[in-house]
Amino acid sequence: MATFPVSSGAEEHVVDKEYCCSICEEHNTEINATFYCKKCNKFFCGQCIHSHSKHGLWFNKQSPYGKDKIMKWPLSKKMENYLLTCDIHKDEQLTKFCKDHSRLCCYTCVVLDHSRCTQVKVFSEVKRQSSDVKKLSVRVSKTLSRLKKLQSYREDNRRSMQGSYAEFERNKVKTMRLNIQSFLVQCDDTSMNETFETMEYTLDEIRQKVNLLLTEFENCSIKEQKEKLKLKQAPLISVIKTCIRHHGELLPLHEAMQKVKYQPELSLIAHYKCLDKIQQCEIYMNENFSDELFSVKGVSKYKVRIFRDSNTCLIIAVCALPDGQVLVADWLNYKVKLLNQQYQVVSHWGVNARAWDMCLITPSEAAVALGDHGVQFITVTQSKLVPGRRLQLQQDCYAIVHHKGDLFICSKTALYKYSLSGTLVCRLYEDTSASDTVYKCAVSPTGDRLYITNPEQNKLLTLARDGTLLATFTDPALRSPCGLHVTPAGQVLVCGWGPYTILQVGWEGESKLATLATQKDGVSWPQSVCYSSTTSSIIVGQYRDNIVVFRVE
Repeated sequence: MATFPVSSGAEEHVVDKEYCCSICEEHNTEINATFYCKKCNKFFCGQCIHSHSKHGLWFNKQSPYGKDKIMKWPLSKKMENYLLTCDIHKDEQLTKFCKDHSRLCCYTCVVLDHSRCTQVKVFSEVKRQSSDVKKLSVRVSKTLSRLKKLQSYREDNRRSMQGSYAEFERNKVKTMRLNIQSFLVQCDDTSMNETFETMEYTLDEIRQKVNLLLTEFENCSIKEQKEKLKLKQAPLISVIKTCIRHHGELLPLHEAMQKVKYQPELSLIAHYKCLDKIQQCEIYMNENFSDELFSVKGVSKYKVRIFRDSNTCLIIAVCALPDGQVLVADWLNYKVKLLNQQYQVVSHWGVNARAWDMCLITPSEAAVALGDHGVQFITVTQSKLVPGRRLQLQQDCYAIVHHKGDLFICSKTALYKYSLSGTLVCRLYEDTSASDTVYKCAVSPTGDRLYITNPEQNKLLTLARDGTLLATFTDPALRSPCGLHVTPAGQVLVCGWGPYTILQVGWEGESKLATLATQKDGVSWPQSVCYSSTTSSIIVGQYRDNIVVFRVE
């Protein structure tokens, strides 16, 4: 990814060295342009604009566009060269697109990495929906907003740290002054009726004592605290700088998309380079901004019962697919159902055992936990559910989570780690004090934390990646916790069977951040909870014939 110079305010438009004054360039000098004239098709710096009298005064209606109207400027040559250049092979231009991997390719990319792909197309053969462009534009805006929010959040943290240190330093200085004043008062009291020769404290002794107090002040914990402050601030400063850099790289790409929307090939390249940058930003933000609070903006209910169901639906698991479709596991009716983007049931697959849980393996493949019947893999193909392979495990499987090639399996009293091929790696945690102590599990985006619900004892547990217990969370608003989900940003969601609540818990697993929904909001016997980043919605499965969808920000 090319780096575009950024000013101190990441929200400012980035034009430094991107556009150079056309007049100055004729004299072999590179000066940042501050104006563009559409009629002349030239750029002007602050000096050369005063000689631009071709269309009357430069500040009238015919005036060139300033930086405040940069969207009216054409795409710069530097940005055009950047768009056309392969990010991996810098000396080659992009010529094709691999639909199998959704990757822009140069000749070397095709030869080395995509020679076996069946869908490598020249740009003119690649079609995009207009809705894709709109969705990406919305996604860019959200990403830029989140970057700004993360930057502001970390700046607030830094100011708070600096304020605490300043208060600590003021107290130390005050103590040092009082000590010196106290000593001088003592000297004054003992020397009031004495001559210079009979003074208890000589000038040298007074000087030595004051110097000693000053040395004690210098050697006190101020230096240590200052070093601690520097160490604590270092990661905050790193996040702030990285947010500014990401903002400064994504914004010009977004602007470029608008400027080349009528140039099919450049528009396609800008689209996918912008998408790639968004993914980089999201990965970074997910690792550094896990306690962003959800705010509920709306609620809707959708029926998930079909005519072949003989029982009330009990939606024990929900999985949101990246394309906006949703998978739900109906425990009482022995089915896995596929919902379209409007939350209508469009396909179902009958299970020969109860489906206890479900997780995504790939954007189109899910694994279903079938208790003592192992794990069944199913694929979503053209809005149909197609069963695949089945794994028979050494332990019963009542909950399942996938993270980077590892499967985490709950047996109701223990948590196990398996490979995708079904090989047992290890037992991470066990609690045999009751029958349902390890009910559902979830994994943080970085894989360094595991979360477990214990409905028997009304607990949410947080484990390290090796199974070490890190935290135990209980709350009167969370009884019989069952459904559990960690968003791509690391936010922890948990639902309680009684009272009917959906909570957001801090990533450390130690505190409640918010009660997002209760029975008043339509929640009844909640069983599962899932967040869809595609639709910005929290989906709640329950012991009812409908699911509840909360639109959040």
